[in-house]
Amino acid sequence: MSFNIGENIGPYRIIEQLGQGGMATVYKAYHAALDRYVALKVLHAAFHEDQTFTARFQREARVVARLEHPNIVPVYDYSEHEARPYLVMKYIEGDTLKARLNKGPLSAEEIEQVVDSVGSALGYAHRQGILHRDIKPSNVLIANDGVMYLADFGLARIASAGESTLSSDSIMGTPQYISPEQAMGKKDLDAGTDIYSFAVMLYEMVVGQVPFTADTPFSIIHDHIYTPLPLPMDVNPKVPEPVQRVLLKALAKNRLDRYESVEDMISAFKDSWREAGVPMQGNAITMRPGSLKTPTKSQPKAPSLVEPAGRTVAVKSAAPKRSSPWMWIGVGVVAILCLGVAFLAVLRYRTTLQRPPTAVPATLTAAPLPPPTSNTAVPLSTPQSTTPEIDAATNLVSQNPGDPNAHLQLSLALWDAKEIAPSMQELAQAANLTGPDDKDFFMNAASEFKTRQAWVPAAGMYMRLVAIARGGQVPENVQRDLNEAIYKASENKDMPLFVFFERIDSYNLPLGYVSRGRYALYNGSLEDAKTQLANAKKLKSDMYEAFLLEAEIEMKAGNKDTAKPMLLSLSSDLKASDWIRAMADTFLKTME
Repeated sequence: MSFNIGENIGPYRIIEQLGQGGMATVYKAYHAALDRYVALKVLHAAFHEDQTFTARFQREARVVARLEHPNIVPVYDYSEHEARPYLVMKYIEGDTLKARLNKGPLSAEEIEQVVDSVGSALGYAHRQGILHRDIKPSNVLIANDGVMYLADFGLARIASAGESTLSSDSIMGTPQYISPEQAMGKKDLDAGTDIYSFAVMLYEMVVGQVPFTADTPFSIIHDHIYTPLPLPMDVNPKVPEPVQRVLLKALAKNRLDRYESVEDMISAFKDSWREAGVPMQGNAITMRPGSLKTPTKSQPKAPSLVEPAGRTVAVKSAAPKRSSPWMWIGVGVVAILCLGVAFLAVLRYRTTLQRPPTAVPATLTAAPLPPPTSNTAVPLSTPQSTTPEIDAATNLVSQNPGDPNAHLQLSLALWDAKEIAPSMQELAQAANLTGPDDKDFFMNAASEFKTRQAWVPAAGMYMRLVAIARGGQVPENVQRDLNEAIYKASENKDMPLFVFFERIDSYNLPLGYVSRGRYALYNGSLEDAKTQLANAKKLKSDMYEAFLLEAEIEMKAGNKDTAKPMLLSLSSDLKASDWIRAMADTFLKTME
């Protein structure tokens, strides 16, 4: 079920792959009959597990294809190839707004163009009864002729039309731009959700950063739901007060407090600029300061591996790219999920989820939460059981609410009682309370979870140790334990909710590919796993983790005769880490 370069898929000849993410892979193709390039967005095989999905997909694709607006990327066609549904869309040569933001501040004229183009497209779609659900800079395309397009319109709607494991547990959206109600998993979404995400983009353009950033999607989404919006003027004193007032309303936690329509928000935003004496055109101002006054939780920049498939239309950028903070779902998300991705998923924790690799971590559906009534964070989840250890740790937290070690003890007690969601919530609280450079805390937390074979939280804690090193040498024992935790965590469907693949890339790019490959093997497709393995081997041909993944892939493909000698070699290689030899032995025993 592959789309190979040089092959003809119907009337379309595949030219090159341009992006891959949580929902789909994007290809550039040539349509000979009309003598034009097009973009094929091929949904991942996991969507097809639902036998009725294709019919629903086709129905929803027709709805999206009816969107005719000069700032919305048009859908030309829908078809299938070897049971893989795909959309045919306009191919746009250019770049994304995300890439433009990475190059520096926008001029007033550029900001106006974004407001007018995206706002007009969004308002038009809302009048047709269609929500976008994944507004973010990487979904705004800037063509070489200067025209801006909003991409991936309705892709979330198409995905949610299915009941496959990939869509039924997914909140479509990207953590940095997701609305509180979308993050809560509410189904009755309306225009307010797109207004919020669009307002996050406006905040980013005029303030210089998104409102909330953190080490994990869970933390970001928690902030969108409960943490008061950082005042734009506190973060960037150059932001005019009238503009701040508009952003505060547009980014209200309660959607009823936001603007009633996109048009109302656009009008208020433009009026606020005029009121502040900042012209909307003809004056190239820079509202992004070189250094922010009160930086909030920040995250290091990581290199982009592939363009996220959250971008519905493939955009081939001619400009050099600069590493930038991670944004869900870039993608791809979306991902762009769009999709594509947050900890709230574990509230409806399931053991299997079909999600392909290299996605911008997408969020998973949570049980609806009560809306916050104050600035005090409402617990994300409540333990369903208790033990003497949980009671003792709870009392310790009550007596020492600001002690990260108390929260860690409660997290461990909850984990031991198989209360996964509350455990991870307490771990996040503990990590937020401790200092960012508290190496002893993160080492202790990583070791405790490693002992419990809780590989996802262990990997998250080890990655914090890497961040503390800040480009310096990571101790060999930490590297070994981190590699083990990442490799084993990659089997878990919820791993991207707590450890960004991009963070792994910045630490060890080949390992990043291996982790994506293993994630695909157990949560996506064999084809994607092989692709990621090939990427890893190109960068580091003698990587033991890659050899182990290759053996696992062969086992999964049913090629035991090929896998067995590879595993035998690994199990007897004294240069390999103990955990790799042990895993190879375990796999060999399963083949007996």
